[in-house]
Amino acid sequence: MSIIDEIKESFRQGTSLQKLIYINLGLFLAVQIVRIVLYLSNSYDLFDNFLNYLAVPAHLDVLAKRPWTLVSYMFLHVDFIHILFNLLWLFWFGMIFIQELGPKKLLSTYLLGGLAGGILFVLFYNIFPVFEQVREGSIALGASASVMAIVVAVSTYQPERRMHLVLIGPVKIVYIALFMFIATSLVDFSVNSGGKIAHIGGALTGFIFAYYYKRGKDITRGFDRVMDRLATWFKPGKQKMKVTHKKPSDDIEYNTKKVAEQKEIDVILDKISKAGYDSLTAKEKELLFKMSDKK
Repeated sequence: MSIIDEIKESFRQGTSLQKLIYINLGLFLAVQIVRIVLYLSNSYDLFDNFLNYLAVPAHLDVLAKRPWTLVSYMFLHVDFIHILFNLLWLFWFGMIFIQELGPKKLLSTYLLGGLAGGILFVLFYNIFPVFEQVREGSIALGASASVMAIVVAVSTYQPERRMHLVLIGPVKIVYIALFMFIATSLVDFSVNSGGKIAHIGGALTGFIFAYYYKRGKDITRGFDRVMDRLATWFKPGKQKMKVTHKKPSDDIEYNTKKVAEQKEIDVILDKISKAGYDSLTAKEKELLFKMSDKK
């Protein structure tokens, strides 16, 4: 198996966290290749034009012509240090996120956080007078808003959980997230204002998601369904639909199934009454949501 085949297989078998990291790295390498080719061909002045088709623009007229940039920008990096720190934070907190909330919610939070960050960036640059002179040429790029959503979501959901920091020891993740948010989003707001505005949008998304999820409400459920439907369009070797006629189950089989489902729900509800909603596993929460949809 070639290296390319191994990468494809690793991507196909990987978790949503691994796939997000692969996509960010893949686009970063593609950007660097374009950068080198343009430099060698003495056309480096076209590099900014290339970036403008992937980064989200602040100007509404330009955004209307390039709506895909609201998605592409959250995977786009040009500088190595930028992508390095974004992916490190994504990996550290993404691992915790998957343990607590599952891989499906990680993808939804990443995308929704990025969308919120991009939209807030555009809104601020078109509302506040301070940005009027720089609006036309301003763009935002990078996964920071998406990563911020994941960091804030997991620290809001499990604020007492600790991470071991070198030379410091165990620290509650809520303090780590708070420090990261203040340092990257509020300090010296006049520098990289667009990026900091996007961070705020991502942080708000992560907080709102975790706040309601702890109370049994999943605000990403509808978004998950859209993503599932999109994913089926890109599955290779899609087979034609085959219609079969299954003999309907009789009353005894139906009642037996309903009793078994009710027992599972009773166990989950009993667990909630004794230890709270946060004590449920990701699988139990998913089952509870599915059963509530049927009612």
